[in-house]
Amino acid sequence: MAELNGTAIKASDPVTIDEIAISPNDSQQLPALARNVGLLSTAYLSGEASARLQLLEATESLLAALETPRETILRYCWRNATFAMIETAVDLGIFRLLSESDRPKSVVELSTATGADLQLLQRIMKHLAAVGVVAETGLDQYARNGVSQTLSCTKYSDAIRTITGTTHRVILATPQFLQQTDYRNPSDGLHSPFQLGFGTKASFFEFLAQDPVVGAQFNNLMSVYHQGRASWMDPGFYPVQRLLEGVQVGTDDVLLVDVGGGKGHDLQEFRTKGPRVPGRLILQDQPAVIAEATGLHASIETMAHDFFGEQPIKGARAYFLHSVLHDWSEDVCLKILARLKAVMTPGYSRLLINENVVADTGAHWQATALDFIMLSDLAGAERTESQWRGLLEAAGFTVLRIWTADKWSESLIECELVTPATPREFNL
Repeated sequence: MAELNGTAIKASDPVTIDEIAISPNDSQQLPALARNVGLLSTAYLSGEASARLQLLEATESLLAALETPRETILRYCWRNATFAMIETAVDLGIFRLLSESDRPKSVVELSTATGADLQLLQRIMKHLAAVGVVAETGLDQYARNGVSQTLSCTKYSDAIRTITGTTHRVILATPQFLQQTDYRNPSDGLHSPFQLGFGTKASFFEFLAQDPVVGAQFNNLMSVYHQGRASWMDPGFYPVQRLLEGVQVGTDDVLLVDVGGGKGHDLQEFRTKGPRVPGRLILQDQPAVIAEATGLHASIETMAHDFFGEQPIKGARAYFLHSVLHDWSEDVCLKILARLKAVMTPGYSRLLINENVVADTGAHWQATALDFIMLSDLAGAERTESQWRGLLEAAGFTVLRIWTADKWSESLIECELVTPATPREFNL
């Protein structure tokens, strides 16, 4: 029910849309939401680290209830300008300059160091401070904070550049594309909003291959994509020793193949957190990506491989796909899965899929927003549990269990080949 200045609006009330637009969305919920924020704040400050994400979500709920529709619209419309200002600051090296010391720097200093126009920098820095990207310490004086320090590092600032180089135009082109296609769900990566947005016939990944700079930026984004989220290797998530239960995995046997594994961040983490786990670890990706996979643990083997081609590693204990299948429509996913199915040993090999499992209700905005990016860039999708089960069943796999740590992190879907003796599913 809508509200007018905190009072519920009945259908019979003579209230104009303009009055609704300047009234809180749901002020009746404010006391309960505020209490929840207080309780979670106390829990987090008392050392309960897991309360942080709950507090963040509760704060967002409080904002949604307190904000008026007009304020919500303006936040979405005007704050989008922040992206361009952040990228400009990255290009100028502003964040790097601020991060050199704790001492605040004046806009005059920043202008002298970068060669940028003083008035332009005044405007940019004032907005970056207004949205919390830098700390304002006085008139035309700014200092580093956590956001600006993080953006001073290339692997993080490349996330901004990647979205500019691959996605912004596409998102803006999506309404036009959907209108042109009579609002059909995109299912062809060669006929999607991406081609309209960039005026190209290339697919998303072909586009990356044609531009090594953007390709490298994208790989950096992938290397930090899941940081801060629960990892499937963490205690209490997926019991890694499960891969060794009831089977013999020797030092020469392949324990885990990371298919399309980028620069090896998952296997590096796996080796760090499970150094005594026996078996070989193999990283596979395109040659250009493998060339950038440096500094890995000596036990990690690298292999150039296209997952649309025949899988060279046969009979491994586990094949791992992290954020691979969400890039593709269902028919393409079936082709990728068929290559793995062909080399897996029934009753022994496992398929591990590390992806979002979108909640049927109460889905988190990170998953739903990423789903729309996948739709626009790749005609791919983030999938619900029923969609995952349908896809994997069609590919000849049975889901043993979906392992989930929390609603903010990707799940681990553990599968094996369908055999006459394979149960539909079991829970521990």
